[in-house]
Parts: sequence; structure tokens; C-alpha cells
Amino acid sequence: MAESSAPWQPREEGFREICGLLEQQISHSSSSADKSQILQQLLHYSQYPDFNNYLAFILARAEGKSVEIRQAAGLLLKNNLRTAYKSMAPVNQQYIKSELLPCLGAADRHIRSTVGTIISVVVQLEGVLGWPELLQALVNCLDSNDINLMEGAMDALSKICEDIPQVLDSDVSGLAERPISILLPRLYKFFQSPHASLRKLSLGSVNQYIMLMPTALYVSMEQYLQGLFVLAHDPASEVRKLVCAAFVQLIEVRTSFLEPHLRNVVEYMLQVNKDTDEEVALEACEFWSAYCDAQLPLGNLREFLPRLVPVLLSNMVYADDDESIVDAEEDGSLPDRDQDLKPRFHSSRFHGSDNAEDDDDDIVNVWNLRKCSAAALDILSNVFGDEILPTLMPIVQVNLSNTDDTTWKDREAAVLALGAIAEGCIHGLYPHLSEIVTFLIPLLDDKFPLIRSISCWTLSRFSKFIVQGIGHQKGYEQFDKVLMGLLRRILDPNKRVQEAACSAFATLEEEAADKLAPRLEIILQHLMCAFGKYQRRNLRIVYDAIGTLADAVGEELNQPNYLDILMPPLIAKWQQLSNSDKDIFPLLECFTSVAQALGTGFSQFAEPVFQRCISIIQTQELAKVDSVSAGVQYDKEFVVCCLDLLSGLAEGLGSGIESLVSHSKLRDLLLQCCMDYASDVRQSAFALLGDLAKVCPVHLQPRLSEFLDVAVKQLVRQEIAPVVLTVISCLVPILQHAKELNKSLIENSAITLGRVAWVCPEIVAPHMEHFMEPWCSALSMIRDDVEKEDAFRGLCAMVKVNPSGALGSLVFMCKAIASWHEIRSEDLHNDVSQVLHGYKQMLINGVWDQCMSALEPPVKDKLSKYLV
Repeated sequence: MAESSAPWQPREEGFREICGLLEQQISHSSSSADKSQILQQLLHYSQYPDFNNYLAFILARAEGKSVEIRQAAGLLLKNNLRTAYKSMAPVNQQYIKSELLPCLGAADRHIRSTVGTIISVVVQLEGVLGWPELLQALVNCLDSNDINLMEGAMDALSKICEDIPQVLDSDVSGLAERPISILLPRLYKFFQSPHASLRKLSLGSVNQYIMLMPTALYVSMEQYLQGLFVLAHDPASEVRKLVCAAFVQLIEVRTSFLEPHLRNVVEYMLQVNKDTDEEVALEACEFWSAYCDAQLPLGNLREFLPRLVPVLLSNMVYADDDESIVDAEEDGSLPDRDQDLKPRFHSSRFHGSDNAEDDDDDIVNVWNLRKCSAAALDILSNVFGDEILPTLMPIVQVNLSNTDDTTWKDREAAVLALGAIAEGCIHGLYPHLSEIVTFLIPLLDDKFPLIRSISCWTLSRFSKFIVQGIGHQKGYEQFDKVLMGLLRRILDPNKRVQEAACSAFATLEEEAADKLAPRLEIILQHLMCAFGKYQRRNLRIVYDAIGTLADAVGEELNQPNYLDILMPPLIAKWQQLSNSDKDIFPLLECFTSVAQALGTGFSQFAEPVFQRCISIIQTQELAKVDSVSAGVQYDKEFVVCCLDLLSGLAEGLGSGIESLVSHSKLRDLLLQCCMDYASDVRQSAFALLGDLAKVCPVHLQPRLSEFLDVAVKQLVRQEIAPVVLTVISCLVPILQHAKELNKSLIENSAITLGRVAWVCPEIVAPHMEHFMEPWCSALSMIRDDVEKEDAFRGLCAMVKVNPSGALGSLVFMCKAIASWHEIRSEDLHNDVSQVLHGYKQMLINGVWDQCMSALEPPVKDKLSKYLV
């Protein structure tokens, strides 16, 4: 597959081989091992400069091949262009673009869609300026009356509008107006197209500009609104959904445009909130929360409440095909599937929430009409308070009074409604709360698991009232019934009920605090029984409930009979889990609370816990540099968890921790953590530093000046953090227009950006893909000195935080690294080496070699000193 100066043509042999590989790749009969081998062969071909030309040719011209093979070629081309486009020869770039444009009107819809995706990727990489023929080609297609051409152009345009809308609202040399000004009138025209696909794509494209609000949309807003009104009753549900989305966005960010039409819009949204298509109704339901947040005059909405509240209540009833109904029947003894286990982050330790949609959480965790309606009712109750009760309560009472099995979903929704309004309507409900709670308690034992689970949640929403009543006999009896009812449900055979009961009990614990002391033994017995029977997912919630209990009752827990119930199962689990098992996170959190609560009573358990924390931190610090030697992948959550547990030990044991600290490497590890690039690691490290300074300062003394120096730098970091993005937004345009500006300005901008990134990598790193290429190009031009060192420290710090952000500019980063004659700073040399080796480990299956093959020989020679 050699390059030629003549117009590029594929060789028959290469064409046939690549088509054969693509056919095998998409074949259902190929094993995973076969597919891995096929991928290796395709990556081998990708080393040839014209491989992507073959893919473009197959997509565009291989009409004798199946659509699936052509699509596979297109998708592989798209992925290749993301990483290799900038380093491709211009003649090959041009060939690919020339093959894409004629395919906009391809007869097959799948081919058109794949071409649209690739066009959007190319525009992301080089903008409209880099492809001057594109805009005219799109306009020509839109102005034709050929449905394939119009749909193909709209597909590509909609993807550009979704991925990079700002590119069409920029000045383009040679054009009298911005591209969006040329395109908008054509998009409006398609609002009235007889083809639903064109109406959907055009409206979806315009909607992408509501947040940006270019001048072209601003001055034609009335035309846009009239278009929305025309499409409001479109027969296509996807179009109606987009109309609702537009009104929701407009009420959020451009309220003034809707104000003259507000009454009609509210009326429309109320009607479409009952749409037969649930996705349309869901989009409409988002409007009520957005309206309340927009702080518009409440009178405009108040008159609609008697009609709106019943609609929300109706939409809160489970649909017959709701996945939660199936999931709710799952036996608690069945092991959890991997997909049931949501990612668990140490910082997320919530026991209860004020939002119905957060707590009443389905196992599949999908935002749906039921949850959105409950959230809207919650917000309306907080805005309008008791005003909604005359409409709501009669419906709730009727639904609760229907006790036959066929109406259980209505009863469940009524209980959900009571929980949703618990905060906003508390004054109106207050005289009846004792009666409401009395009514809810028997529902904890209902035959339907979803009624049992929602009753747990709703009772937790009234925790403050339930606990306040403990002072008198009737109130205490009611509190005790709720407490024992939740404990029974904690041992429910149903997973969904277990989860709801544990979360509800944790909320009650926080409210009741030391008032739980008389019931501690029976509470511990139930929690530890659950600890023995729960599967992995709900086990995490038990840890949380135990930790919350320890926080609530404090030193009351430090009694031998309680410790005999609590500690043996926790220690057994502690010994069972490995240092790299993420299931240890909630256990570490639980031990943190227990250690603080027990105080010196934790001494008998302290040494193995302390030593294991030190061991985990040491392993993770090694993994950060060399994951192979460490035997684990680096995960900062392990470090944060262990630092927090050590803080709990210091707080609980006081000076009793001194002997543990004196025989460990904690001081040196702590200094490393105080300098970590991740802000949450630093935060936990400084918290532990403060705790140790109070109880054993003598062991910090040898490195006290270093701790103080790091602390001062952290304060400086916090001072500049609020202005970091403002500074970056000023520097990046300078780097992007380097050819037109003074060389020293470019150098100083590149160095400043690097220094800011060094101090605040976690703030800058998420945006690095937008400036890596021009920044690395500028760094390549700077001579070796201390300022260049500072900039590269920032580069390394950002890559550690967001390694994927530099993938698209890896070639430019390698060139920047190769621009050094010699990095004199040993630690910076090690950091740069670590970055390169990190990418080499990340880019497997020949992708790293493909990247290296795009570099000039002198650059490769310079990089050889890093052994990559």
C-alpha cells in the first residue's frame, strides 16, 4: 500500500484483504479470540499511510459489499481519524474528505448516518476553515428537493450542532456572515417539511443553540417560537419531545422570550404532560421544576394547580411494564449481578436526601416519568406550600382507602406523594401527622414489596416529627413502632425493601442520635443479622447504617456486650477482603465512625487497622509510579479512605496513637499525600496532619518545615483557584493564533498556562483537549530553562489527572518532550518518563507503535532515552 504522486487508487489485493478482515470482525460466528486477532491485523494495516484511504473508499464506493461491511469501515475510519488525523499527510486528508461529501446523499440511510458522524469528527478536528467545500456542499444538499441529500446533510449538520455548535457561530474568512446565519433560515424551512426526519433533525439542531444564543437566533426568535407552536402538535412523538425540550430550555435560560406567550405555553405543557408517549410526557414534566427555578410570577402557575397536581399524581403510578416491578420481586438471597453494583465513591456518604427522585431509587437507576413527577410535586410543595393540599389530599385519601390487590400501584403512588410533600406542606400536614404516621406503620408489613419500600422512605421523611414526640408516652410508643418496623424491614427477604429500610433507618438514626441508646442492643442485633445475609450491593448500605449509628450514639456504643455483637462480624469481613478490593471502601468508612465513637475503647482493635491503612497507602503510592510492581492499578479512593480512617483513629485514641505512629512510616507518607495532585487526597492528608499535630506533634517535628511549606503552597493554590478558568480562557486564544502574534507573547502564555496547570491541575485538566495541540507546539519552541521546567510540571500534573485529554494530541506532546536537549531536574525527568510509559501501557494492541510511527526519526531518537 505505497503512496503515489498520481491520484490515489486502491490496490485490489489490499482492498480485498481489508474487506475480508472487516467481514470477519462483524461476523457473529467469530470468537472473541478471533476478533482480537482480526483487530491486531487491522492495527497492523493502520501503520500504512494510506490505510484510512482504503476505509474511506470501502465506505463510499464498495457498492458490491454489504452495508454492514461499509459501515464497519466507516466506524473504524472515524476512530482512526480521532487519533491520527492531525498527523496524516494532507493529500490523504483531502482524499478522505473528497470521498465523504458525495456520500451525503447515499441511497442507504445507514451509510448516510455513518458519513455524517465522520464529517462531524473532521470538523471537530479542523473546524469549518479547514474544509472550505463542506459548507457549500451542505447548503446545496439542503436546497435540493432530494430527500436523501436533504436528510444526509441534516444528519451531518445535526451532529456538528450537537458536538461543536460554536464552530458554526464563528467568523469564517471569505464569508460575509457566520455559517449559522446561512443555515438557520433553511432549518426553519424544514420545520414545515412533510418528512418527519427533517422536522426532527432541524428542530434538534436549532435547540442546540438556545444556550449559546447566537445573534442569528436572537434576532429571529419570533420566527423560531412560531415554528415551535406549529410543531407543538406534530404527529411524530420525537418532534413533540423536542418542542417540550425547547420550552424547558427557554424557561431556564431565556425566560423573557416566553413571557408574552407564557399562559399558552403552560397550557400546552399541561396537556402534553398527559401524552401517550411517556418520553414526551417526561420532557414536558421537566417544565414545572424549571418554571419554579426561574422565579417567574407564581400567579401564572397558581391557577393551573388544580389541574396540574392530579396529572402529576397520575404519572407517579407505576406503569405496568416498569422494570422496577420485575426487579422488586427479586429474592434477597440471590447474588447481585455486576451491573447492579453502582460505582461507589468514598466522598458520597448520604443517608437521606430531600429529593424524592434521589431516595426512591430504582435498582436500574433510570430517570423516568414517575420520578420526575414526584420531583415536580416536591418542588411545587416547597413553592406553593399548603396551597396544593386541597387538591392533593382528597385524591391521596381515596387511593389509600382502596385496599384490593388490583389498586396497589395507586396506593403506592399515594404514599410516595405524602413523602414528596413532607417538607413543603409540613405546616398543613402537622395537625394530622400522628394520624398519617399511624396509618403508614402497618404498610411496612404490606404484601407488596414496593409498598413496603416506599413506606420506609416516606416515614423517614417525617423523622424529625417522629423523634420530637419521644418526650410523651404516645409519641414514644409511635417512635418505637416506627423503629421496630424499620428493623423488621431491614431483615426483609426482598432486596429493594432491604435497601429502602436501611436508608430510612440511617435517616432516623441521624435525627434520634443518643435517644437510640435504650434500644442499642436490638438495633445492633438486627444490623449484624442483615450484615450476615445481605448481598454485596445492600451490604454497602448496612455499613453506612452502622457508621451512622456510631456517629449518633457516640461513646454509648463502648460497652462490652455491644462490642461483642458489633466487632466480630466486621473484623471477619476486614480479614476476608483484599487490599485492592473496592468493597473495602464502605468498611473503612464504617471503621472510621466506630473508632471515633469508641474512643480509647477501640485500642484493642487499633494496631491491625493502623498497619493495614499504612500498607494500603504504600501500595497505592507505588502503583502510581509502577502498577506492575505494586500488583494493583492506582486508585486514589483507597488513599483517601485510609487517611480518613487514620484521622478517626487519631481522634478516637488521642495520644494513644503515638506508639503506632512512632513505629511507622506515616510521617513520610503523609508528606507525600499533602503534595498529591488530587485535591481530595490533599484535603484528607491535611485533615490528618491537623489531628496528629494535636495528639503527637513530636513525631511531625523532623519534617515540620516541609509540612509548613506545603501548607503555604496549598493556601496560594486556593487563592488563585477561583480565577483559573478565566486566566485559561484568555491564554488559549493566544496560543491558537500563534502564527499571527509575537513570539515572546506565545512563549510567556505557554509558560503561564503550564504554571497554572501545575498549581491547579484538577481545574485545568478537564479542558486540556481544547488546547493541548497549540500549547505543545508552543512548548516545543521554548529553550531549555527553569520556566520551561515549570510548564512541563503542569503538563505532567494535568496528564495524571486526565490522561485521555491528551490522547488526540499525543504526537504533539511527544514532539514537545523531544524539544528538550536535557531535562536537568531529576524529578521532572522521572515525571515525563512516567507520562510516556503510562501512555505506552494504556495504548495496547499496536496503537502506541502506530503513534510512534507518525513521528519523525529525530523525535524518536530523542524519546529513546525514556526507553519507550
